Parts: sequence; C-alpha cells; structure tokens
Amino acid sequence: MPTDVVMPQMGESIFEGTITKWLKQPGDKVQRDEPLFEISTDKVDAEIPAPASGTLQEIKVQAGNTVQVNTVVGVIGDGDGAGAAAPAPAPAAPKPEAAPPPPAPAAKAPVPEPEAESAEQARVRSSPLVRKIAKDNNVDLSKVPGTGLGGRITKEDIEAFIAKHAGGAPAAAPAAATTAPAAPPPSYEAPAAPAVTTPLQPVGGVTPGELIPMSVMRKKIAEHMVMSKRTSAHVHGVFEVDVTRIVKLREKMKGKFEQATGSKLTFTPFFARAAVHGIRKWPIINSSVEGDNIRYHASINLGIAVALDWGLIVPVVKNAEERSFVGLQRAITDLGERARTKKLKPDEVQGGTFTITNPGIFGAKFGMPIINQPQVAIMGVGGIVKKPVVITDKDGNDSIAIRSMMHLSIGYDHRIIDGAVADQFMMEVKKFLEGWNEELL
Repeated sequence: MPTDVVMPQMGESIFEGTITKWLKQPGDKVQRDEPLFEISTDKVDAEIPAPASGTLQEIKVQAGNTVQVNTVVGVIGDGDGAGAAAPAPAPAAPKPEAAPPPPAPAAKAPVPEPEAESAEQARVRSSPLVRKIAKDNNVDLSKVPGTGLGGRITKEDIEAFIAKHAGGAPAAAPAAATTAPAAPPPSYEAPAAPAVTTPLQPVGGVTPGELIPMSVMRKKIAEHMVMSKRTSAHVHGVFEVDVTRIVKLREKMKGKFEQATGSKLTFTPFFARAAVHGIRKWPIINSSVEGDNIRYHASINLGIAVALDWGLIVPVVKNAEERSFVGLQRAITDLGERARTKKLKPDEVQGGTFTITNPGIFGAKFGMPIINQPQVAIMGVGGIVKKPVVITDKDGNDSIAIRSMMHLSIGYDHRIIDGAVADQFMMEVKKFLEGWNEELL
C-alpha cells in the first residue's frame, strides 16, 4: 500500500518548510529512515528520512517550493509500483515491439551503460559541487571513498582524493603508455591541472557572473544580522590572552582524553568554561532586554557558532553551568556533527543566552561579531600563534619567552552593558584561561 511522504512538523513554532533538494527521484528504491529529501525552515536545515521502504513513485512538491507542515510532498509505493506496470501490457498487440528490447542490452555495452551508471552514482552519492570538481579534474567518482551520510562523497573526500592522486589523470596515463619514455608527460601535466582548474573552482560551485537566489537559510541570516545591528548599540573590545598552559595541557592530554571519552579534545570547551566562569561573576552578560526591563537568565545556554558549507548555524548547549568539562566537550562535538549532517532539531538552535564564535579557526587574529538577538553579548575566539613575549617575574625582572598567544573579542549591547563591565568580564575570562587549574578528566 502506498505511503504518503509529508512535510514534517519540525517544532512547535514552525508551520512551513521549503524543500531544497530531493535525494531520490521517482523510480528509485528507498529504505526506511534513509535520507529522502532536504528541507529548510526559519530555524534549521535538515535531512528528512523516508517513512517506509519501497520505491519513490511520485514527487508532488518540487525542490524550491514552500508548503505547510503535514502537506503530502511525495508517495512511496511497495516494490516497483503497480501504476507503471498496468500501461505496459496494453500495447501488447503489436508484438514486433517485443523485438526492440534485445537491441537495448546490446547498446548498453560500449557507452550508454557507463554514462547512466555514473550519473546514478553521482546523484545518489555526491552533490553537484562534488561532481563539478570531479569532472574538472578527470576523477572517476566510483573510485572515491565517501565518508558522508550513507557513503555519500563530500567536498573534503574529493579534494583529499585529488590531492593524493594529483588530479586523477595520471591513473589513466600509465595504462595508455606502456613504455618508460611516456612517463615524463604525465609528470608535467599533473601539476598543470591544479594551476588551471583552481581559479575555476569557486567555493559553492558557482560560476563567476552567475545570479543565484539566496537560500532560505541565507535570507534568515541576512534578516537576523540586519535586525541585530538596528536593535543593539554594538561596541567591541579585544583582549590578548596567553594560552600557553592550555596549549601544553591539550597536547599532553588529547590522546588520553579521546581514549577515555570517545571525543576529540578541542579548545572550545576551555573557552566555554571560561565564559561560564565570567558570567557567574557578571550575570548581566547573560541577560536580554524586554521592553524597559532587563531579564537575567537563570541558566547559561551557550550558543556555539558552526560554519557550514551552505551557511552558519548556532546550536545551543543548554545549562552549560551544570556541565563538567567532559560534558561540555561531548555536547559541543555532538551538536557540531549534527549541524553538519542536518540532524539538528529546531529547539537545539533556540534559547541561547550567550554566544561563542571562532573566526580564528580560519586564521583570523580576531573578529568583531554581531550580537545574536535577543542576547546582549558575544565572544569571538581568535587564532592561536606562537610569538616572543616580554615576561616579568615576581621580582620585576623582564625576559623574552616564546608563548602561545591569542586574541579574544567581546561584542556587547551598550544599551545595558557599559564598557567597564564588559572589560571586567573579559578580564575574568582572561585570568581563568591563563591560570587554568581544572582537571579535564
């Protein structure tokens, strides 16, 4: 019996969703809980699993359309579907029609079959960007191992494969040339390929000069950022922090930490713990404005910004003040992974009271982030670099040492937070990080 595929209710406050991509096409077989299509709401992007196993018979709502929740967007039938089988027996009168099927298999051998197969594999296991990169670099996607959901090939997979095999072209060259003298040409062609194709590979798979519509997520980010600048009186401050102790501790403990917890040890929970410590001393940092009133929040719900290939999202670690260091690392890792695989629930990106963003991961010394409304402050984490620093000992003697240094920035709403308060909050964060004395396990 056919099963209706409906636009799901992703949260109490969400009433509609936009289908951004179908991962299957009519006639494709699907397994229950296998990703079927992607949607975008005003809260989160997500992959929606198939409600049943069978064959996708019909797509009722094409990608790009927005519909109300519980709207039927597709139909999954049992097996191959009876609807397509019924018309086939009708034209049985002209039996010569039965003869053409044999020629079809014959045509499969040389060209059509590989083309059809590669197209199907590309559609199921990769994105348009991945296919474009593979085409430009002469890479057979069937040879690329996929690490994405369901074995899908990600951008990182194809880039790593190209880097390892120098563009993929040399693999075919040895087969064509059996003699040793033919080896030099490939060695010269391989470096040339990246030099030519790199300028033609803008992030996102766009073509220079192309006009493309904003995604639902991009529109919401734009609206939210402009609204925040209009709402809050933004002021920023930047502090230099010596994190040598933390860098050494992480290097010493990262293997043991991963073995004991199953999570990689990153720097983010260090900054999260420091922020919680600072907020306990200066709770106005963890507040929001309600009319002419200030709401001091009882819980510290840390938003951790996650950069995605298609935008930015800020999942929230709820009740961060109640979590241990290990609990913070696990929560941050889990939310980050599910954000990248579109598995977040709407309530996991709501309710934040203070946000941490990390422009330093891409090499920035520091950033001047926009406040995430209705919050009143946001902390930016800059890159960590080693550099010579003047050290003064307890006797007042100066020396020069190599230290791991970084910059932390604070963006705050000057309507309710004065510069002195913001600076004292950041000094608490700085002292906490520089004098770190907590056990990790």
